[in-house]
Amino acid sequence: MEDLQPITLSGLDPVRPLTIAGPCSAETEEQVIETARQLAAEGITIYRAGLWKPRTKPGGFEGVGAQGLAWLRRVKAETGMYVATEVATREHVTAALAGGVDLLWIGARTAANPFAMQEIADALRGHDVPVLVKNPVSPDLELWIGAVQRIYNAGIRRLGVIHRGFTSIDKSLYRNHPMWAIPIELHRRIPNLPIFCDPSHIGGKRELIAPLAQQAMDMGFDGLIIESHCSPDDAWSDKAQQITPQALAYICRNLVIRQTTAHTESLSELRDQIDKLDDQLLELLTHRMRVSRDIGEYKKEHDMPVLQASRYEELLARRAAQAVQLGMDREFMRTVLQAIHEESIRQQMEVLKE
Repeated sequence: MEDLQPITLSGLDPVRPLTIAGPCSAETEEQVIETARQLAAEGITIYRAGLWKPRTKPGGFEGVGAQGLAWLRRVKAETGMYVATEVATREHVTAALAGGVDLLWIGARTAANPFAMQEIADALRGHDVPVLVKNPVSPDLELWIGAVQRIYNAGIRRLGVIHRGFTSIDKSLYRNHPMWAIPIELHRRIPNLPIFCDPSHIGGKRELIAPLAQQAMDMGFDGLIIESHCSPDDAWSDKAQQITPQALAYICRNLVIRQTTAHTESLSELRDQIDKLDDQLLELLTHRMRVSRDIGEYKKEHDMPVLQASRYEELLARRAAQAVQLGMDREFMRTVLQAIHEESIRQQMEVLKE
């Protein structure tokens, strides 16, 4: 994907961060226009609003559909903003492009379905429009990359992704756990792929938007997509995670944007420390695996099963809680421990085969 292009629109400078903002859902023409006017007054240039809203359960507000395209055209005419919306089917793509939508994004549920992604890719073939692909709901990097590749293979070059967090069985501070390691690995694999952060969906609460947006900037993300409503408490969907245009402007003004091209010579000493600590970690893990093999020998001699589920669950809970007390993320520690446990089981299985 060496020929990917920045997410730009005609006459719009590729600044960092590029901020896309607007309501979760287009509810009424009045709400759409009023929110757009307030956002335009705060300097926002790309307006987002969901027209088709796939909900987790039936019965909720599922969007106004294609009739909202006329409202977005009015936003463009009256404010000069570009407009963006989510698409999930071939019909959505066709309607949005015919309706003058400037940027499309693909939601997390859709990104998890290769059949849906291929349908959208086929509908996009022959068009030159920026497309952003949200991460799938599950923490599956290969599935995310596959979704991006389908859109790329359709000829889309102004292509990027949106990190909106992942569903986790563990209750935490967030609506969707950020699992920052996954977008970081995506950037390592495809360095020129623009990454936007969706702090609204990660946090699920408006008070978390500012710190999450700053984290994204600290990691060098290219932009933000944030839900903003002229009257958030009256929103028809996801009211808890929407903010006013004025609150959004305050957050954006106070973001600290790190220099991505700064010299790193002064980091050499600290990096040397990291290298030494990594060496120590490897030595400790090697020692741990030797003990695991000794445990495997004991289990073999006494006809014991390799997996001791109760012991594993107790260890996982205890160490994860300990990690939180030490200032680390619970999900991170669970991931580390799960990987170590899998290798320990593999080592013990090797002993049983001997």
